[in-house]
Amino acid sequence: MAISITAAGIAGALPLPSGAAPGFDVQGHRGARGLMPENSLPSFAKALSIGVSTLELDVGITKDGHVVVIHNPRLEPEIVRDKTGNWLTESGPAINSLTLEEVKSYDVGRLNPSSQYGHKYPDQQAVDGTRVPTLGEVFELVKRSGNKDVRFNIETKLTPENPGLSLPPSDFAEAVIEVIKSYNMEHRVALQSFDWRTLQEVQRIAPEMTMSYLTVNQPWLNNLQTGQPGASPWMGGFDIDNYNGSAPRAVKDAGGDIWSSFHGEVTAQSIAIAHELGLLVKVWTVNERTRMEELIDLGVDGIITDYPDVLRNVLEGRNIKLPEPTPVESY
Repeated sequence: MAISITAAGIAGALPLPSGAAPGFDVQGHRGARGLMPENSLPSFAKALSIGVSTLELDVGITKDGHVVVIHNPRLEPEIVRDKTGNWLTESGPAINSLTLEEVKSYDVGRLNPSSQYGHKYPDQQAVDGTRVPTLGEVFELVKRSGNKDVRFNIETKLTPENPGLSLPPSDFAEAVIEVIKSYNMEHRVALQSFDWRTLQEVQRIAPEMTMSYLTVNQPWLNNLQTGQPGASPWMGGFDIDNYNGSAPRAVKDAGGDIWSSFHGEVTAQSIAIAHELGLLVKVWTVNERTRMEELIDLGVDGIITDYPDVLRNVLEGRNIKLPEPTPVESY
């Protein structure tokens, strides 16, 4: 039998995981990457001013133990200039080899125009002098905005394929949770990762937190490794083949609240299975209006996008309730 479920219907019908945002989840990817430098205070301020229900961001940990908001485990030439203003010419030092002071000596305020990555976001506004923020600075920004509802989807950036680029999963999880709890944000945060080992650690030491399990099965990243011998090293001991390749069933068994899939890998059937299991479905990273429309029709509960303004426009056309904008300075 064909199943037709609207996003609004799902939001009203499903019991929400502890701390999950009600309604359709408008997630600003790395703040608002299409409009401002990614994972920066100006980017998060832009997302807040547009109006999002969740700020999506990535975290790493410096040599001296500070949790910083940055996507890659190394400084990369696509977005990083040194203290002299010159672009890095190759991948730079690992974040975990630098102190916070050293990390903040680099400028991440614009895209390198000579890089392929630099051409992907022609509408991104440069903000020269922008520094890598700490997770605490992002929380402080939101406090200044007065927004008491916006949530945080925090991705732990580590990989089992190169363990030397990060702390071990247990230490990584403890460091991130310490910052979250110091700001009393544990009920406004979801932790997500492709590396399920960290999520298992978070569930062990902070079971009250919302868990979002990332999945992807693409040539450029494959954390499920369907059909390959043994369990994927990314999945924390779970083997996707024990679930007949069903990502939502594996996520549920792992203890997840949210299945966060690459948007090209969800179907009406897999979304329906996730909902039957009590999971919410949040997909990434969706920037085209037509694809947003398709995914809403399929019944997803949230979309992670570089252009939250576009997603809001799509949702407004469907009379889906939108989060309130909260303009704030990013100083």
